[in-house]
Amino acid sequence: MFVENLTGPMLQMLGTKYNIEPFYFSSSVGWIPSRYQESVRLGDSDHITISLTFVRTMRNPSTVTPTPSFTTSVSSRPPVPQNIDQVIDTQTPLFIRSSDRILLLDLLALHMVRSHNNSTIISYHPSREHRSTTAASLHTRLHAVGQSVYWKKIYSEYDDPTFVFVSLLWYALYAWDEALEVLYAHICWVESRVIHSNNIELTQELHVIQAHLLHHASLLEDFRKSVVFVLKTPYPGLDNLRYSPEFCERSKALLEKECDNLLSEIERLDLQRSMQIKRLKNVMNLGFSTVNIEDSRRTQKLTEASMNDSAAMKQIAYLTMFFLPASLVATIFGMNVREINGNAFGTISHYLAIAIPLTIITCWAIGTIQFEPDQDLVVENEPSVIWRTLGRIGWPIVMLREMFTESRQKRLQ
Repeated sequence: MFVENLTGPMLQMLGTKYNIEPFYFSSSVGWIPSRYQESVRLGDSDHITISLTFVRTMRNPSTVTPTPSFTTSVSSRPPVPQNIDQVIDTQTPLFIRSSDRILLLDLLALHMVRSHNNSTIISYHPSREHRSTTAASLHTRLHAVGQSVYWKKIYSEYDDPTFVFVSLLWYALYAWDEALEVLYAHICWVESRVIHSNNIELTQELHVIQAHLLHHASLLEDFRKSVVFVLKTPYPGLDNLRYSPEFCERSKALLEKECDNLLSEIERLDLQRSMQIKRLKNVMNLGFSTVNIEDSRRTQKLTEASMNDSAAMKQIAYLTMFFLPASLVATIFGMNVREINGNAFGTISHYLAIAIPLTIITCWAIGTIQFEPDQDLVVENEPSVIWRTLGRIGWPIVMLREMFTESRQKRLQ
């Protein structure tokens, strides 16, 4: 029985008719992973429930060419966010722009009444706005499984209804496989563009994909626990005296084989997921390396430009030095002194009497600003502030003192 879009009263009627634990519906509505067994009657029947979330891929509804049937099916669904608007939210669909597809979460909520008289399986499907697998679609797939040679033979030879349960778990596995294959192709597509560009949007997209892959680890672990639960929860009806011990052993061995196949495939999917995370890290490192290389090239260009500017400044300095002697001679002959200009009142002695003291004062002022006394020579009892102030003002004396101290220490050594 495949049900969807059920109201509260309908869920109550369904739960009352088949004696279903209300937690099945609450976990299904809330997309809560669950697995449990109830109403066990030894040698007769029981109820088992599995609710798990898996990843499925589909065409992007916002870019598919509309048709009358497609428009009707998606008219009430919210739009899928494009890649540029995506945030790191693992509950939202992941847009795969390389193949124009999306990866979205889907729900497989199964409740089975296992009985040798009449077994019933109930599959709950959320509303269409979640874009989950519809009841009609899963019913068609189960019908196709029953028509296959392999499963048809199992259904006809063994009375264990758990095999129907297991066959539905393969649907989630195939959906996982297809989704990871699409995602791997998209990672390769992004990698080829990261090599030739350092677009920031590609880096953001890589982080979004990595967040989804990390979330997939918990989903695959829930899937694995669900298969182990089915394996460790045998059908109580096999203990009935109507079945021979040999038949029970063959049935249990076949169920164990099918569950082991599922567990092996889940392990393969998890390894593939881990490989894709490593591939993503490699792509992100490649993107960072590309950015560093570009920065190095720009730095090199700036260094070359600075060197060219330095060479130009050197040329200007050389040119200035070339004209410096002539400028000195022109300045001397332009002096208004009696030795050069007989009508002048000033003399060279007057010039030197003003120029030499002014030069000494200028050198002393520059030294006072830039001079720092040797801290090793500061007297311990003498205030350091006063010493620095006196050292700056009387820096020639301090410099001579430092030179005398250093020379005396060298002689002592």
